[in-house]
Amino acid sequence: MQIPKSIAATMWCFLFCAPVFAQIPDSSSIFRLPVRLDSFVVRSGFDIQKFIRRVQTDTTFYKSFRSMHFKQYTANNQINIFDKHGDLAASLKSVTRQNLTNGCRMTTVIIEQTTGDFYKRNRTYNYYTAELFASLFFAPTPVCKETDIVAGVLDEAPPGQIEKRKYELKLLIFNPGSRIRGIPFMAGRQSIFDEDEAAKYNFSVSVDKYNETDCYLFKILPKPGFENKVIYNELTTWFRKSDYSIVARNYALSYHTLVYDFDVRMQVRTQQIGDKLYPTYISYDGNWHVFTQKRERVKFSIDITY
Repeated sequence: MQIPKSIAATMWCFLFCAPVFAQIPDSSSIFRLPVRLDSFVVRSGFDIQKFIRRVQTDTTFYKSFRSMHFKQYTANNQINIFDKHGDLAASLKSVTRQNLTNGCRMTTVIIEQTTGDFYKRNRTYNYYTAELFASLFFAPTPVCKETDIVAGVLDEAPPGQIEKRKYELKLLIFNPGSRIRGIPFMAGRQSIFDEDEAAKYNFSVSVDKYNETDCYLFKILPKPGFENKVIYNELTTWFRKSDYSIVARNYALSYHTLVYDFDVRMQVRTQQIGDKLYPTYISYDGNWHVFTQKRERVKFSIDITY
């Protein structure tokens, strides 16, 4: 039985003060389960139904990544790959620069150091996670005629295997909780806002500060007893109060079947520069295995300076 590499993309691939519970009315809500609100949120007259809809339809996070394609930046990249004993098997450490020329972007490698079998002899990637990482953040040849318009971009998967994998990863990062077709044995468990799955989680909203920015902190955690029956072990998002843009998000996902398993944690941070948000830090810590593929234990981080 051939298990598609879409599983690998999925691996990557989104506090209370006098807390109370808010119940959304069944008659008109898209989300009918309790959401825990802290007292500051309650006093603000917070519209929980509108907020949940914002979470499900947010495009600000994805747009911040698309905006990267139109700005020069320098990235410090670190990828470490470990063997089954936890020892370092291969690594890459590099500094790259994205330059813009005549409306096209291209990545230049300033410094690069590798160890182990990070590359094959023909300089292609020996690890699927590294290949996917490179396809998302490196442009070794000019890429032109792009746009930062995001409406409808994630509505349909593009053709081609690597493009499909990138699409599935984008859904995981930018639209968590959405159903991703083509992943076997998942039984819709990634659809955390569907009523059957949502009943396995606790949802909460509180007021918080992130880097001195006033935010709504939206947190999703499994209910006691469901820790091994869900995919999302944590989905924490900081929404800027002024416009609901996402300034930071933490993910923790895990799942186990007879033919694949994964345990992944990710962090993404953004920064306002001028009138736009841009990602400034991404980290990934993942252990995954797919039947017929070798297990990959990978940690990577990318620090971005504009």
